[in-house]
Amino acid sequence: MTRSTEPADVSPVEERLRTLFLGALDGDSVAYRTFLQELATHVRAFLRRRLPNLQDDSEDIVQEVLLAIHRGRHTYRRDEPMTAWVHAIARYKMVDFLRAHARREALNDPLDDVHDLFAEPSIEPAEARRDLGKLLDQLPDRQKLPILHVKIEGLSVEEAARLTGLSEPAVKIGVHRGLKALALKIRGGRT
Repeated sequence: MTRSTEPADVSPVEERLRTLFLGALDGDSVAYRTFLQELATHVRAFLRRRLPNLQDDSEDIVQEVLLAIHRGRHTYRRDEPMTAWVHAIARYKMVDFLRAHARREALNDPLDDVHDLFAEPSIEPAEARRDLGKLLDQLPDRQKLPILHVKIEGLSVEEAARLTGLSEPAVKIGVHRGLKALALKIRGGRT
């Protein structure tokens, strides 16, 4: 008796999307077109459950997810669940959207008391983000991307590995070596 490496409880959606995507990776353009159409429906439902008050904006996120999947299709590991990979990308794009949406909303807030604007300057956090961005830009992607995804955005090592195409150990090593390199750069900048 031969045992399958596939879990017995694979959903029909998972199996269908995975089969279409693997066909697409092997060069089947019809399978890829069908995959994108069915995936768009799946991602819309995923977002509708998580963003019930932003239905008008969900299509923008769907398009961002599809584009990210297209660009990162080479990072998919054939032995991993398709929907877990897709959901990690969708969550990442959803968080990006929510951050941008929050910034836009903040810009539209009325100024009730102009004096509050000048009470305490709060440019230090913005300067810190800018400085951190400059430091991270000096690192190679194998260190910069794991730090961004795991330490700044709060993704798990597994999610960061899926997004970057690196193995989980490579993500951990990238974070460790990247933080060490950043510490050296910071110390070097102060002397």
